[in-house]
Amino acid sequence: NVSRPQEPQPPAGHPASVPAAVIVISAVLVLEAAALLALAGWFVYNLFTTAATSLGGAVFTAVVLAAAGVWLLVLGHFFFRGFRWTRAGALVFQLFAIVLAVPTLQGGVVLTGLLLLLPAAVVLLLLFTRPVLDHTSRVSGEPKAF
Repeated sequence: NVSRPQEPQPPAGHPASVPAAVIVISAVLVLEAAALLALAGWFVYNLFTTAATSLGGAVFTAVVLAAAGVWLLVLGHFFFRGFRWTRAGALVFQLFAIVLAVPTLQGGVVLTGLLLLLPAAVVLLLLFTRPVLDHTSRVSGEPKAF
């Protein structure tokens, strides 16, 4: 009987791989972040190329969009790594997206409304699945909550 070296096993309580639902949620968060950062960039570009009705309002909007985009990047990264606190942040942002999507759809801007609604619905549906909860609720091994 030939002895073979054992493959390294993950510590107890750590999944061997990241669940597909976690990858999807993280990807959606990063794509939403990219959209917000692009929108912030568009606001900044317009500040230099057109006359703003309210310069302060445009600057404030650009800063808020950029901050939200950076925050979503942070959420996407730490959600993928399994930190517990990221579930709340992802949930709240998706609820805000739905709050914006419904009146947008009612106003007849269907494409924009669907671009807000569909990713948020996917994240909300996947956020409470067992693999996602298990991945973000580890109690053994390296602590994942602050």
